Amino acid sequence: MKITVIGVGNMGSAIIKGLGNSKKFTLSAMNPVNPRVSKLADTLKFELVNTNADVAELAPDVVILTTPAPVTVAVAKELAVLNDHTIFISAAAGISHNDLRAVLPNKIIANIIPNTPVEVNAGTIGLALPREITADDISTIMTVLDSLGDVIEVPEQQLDIIGVVGGCGPAFVDVMMDAMSDAAVKHGLDRQTAYQVVASMVKGTGTLAYDSQLAPALLRDQVTSPGGTTIKGVEALEKNGFRYAIMDAVNKATGEK
Repeated sequence: MKITVIGVGNMGSAIIKGLGNSKKFTLSAMNPVNPRVSKLADTLKFELVNTNADVAELAPDVVILTTPAPVTVAVAKELAVLNDHTIFISAAAGISHNDLRAVLPNKIIANIIPNTPVEVNAGTIGLALPREITADDISTIMTVLDSLGDVIEVPEQQLDIIGVVGGCGPAFVDVMMDAMSDAAVKHGLDRQTAYQVVASMVKGTGTLAYDSQLAPALLRDQVTSPGGTTIKGVEALEKNGFRYAIMDAVNKATGEK
């Protein structure tokens, strides 16, 4: 399968790296001339073109749009010349299916909101599919996205909150990890070991929650023994408004005032 990524910024780069890790696809990308992107293409060995007009010659089966939202519709319009069997997957937040359908009237279009862990094939990807789509086209889309991480299908109107929780969430977790690492260093761990322990803990906790499908509160209860050290730490989190801080971070990230 031939995949072309349009726009090689942070998300485009992460997607290309993740797809490259899978070694299942023939990859290419379009980006205006940029030394960083040229170096990435040399390192990862994918074909790079610098204009939308050049994309037609690549004849991709799937196009992934990771362009900035304000230019995405204009870019998509220039790509309307591609074969009608080309599948478009848009990762542009705030650009609706109807926005793209207006300039790509005969194309299959899916909308996604991924996060940067797609780079290591551990992404969280919200997916909204159009109403009229064949099983074969869904299979193609899922082959691409499953290689990048966990795919969660939702109605299009829920992609925004998926984007906040899944997309902004890694930054919130990073802040927590940084704080926990500082505390570990205070109590005698060297910095690198502190980072390793905290990252491993987050990875394992997330895997357990995802695989078990148990509510986080139930998983917490499995760790908080009566009168033990963990419940004392949980009490400190409650005292300092940890839960409210997380909820407020999500609220603010949605644009709520």
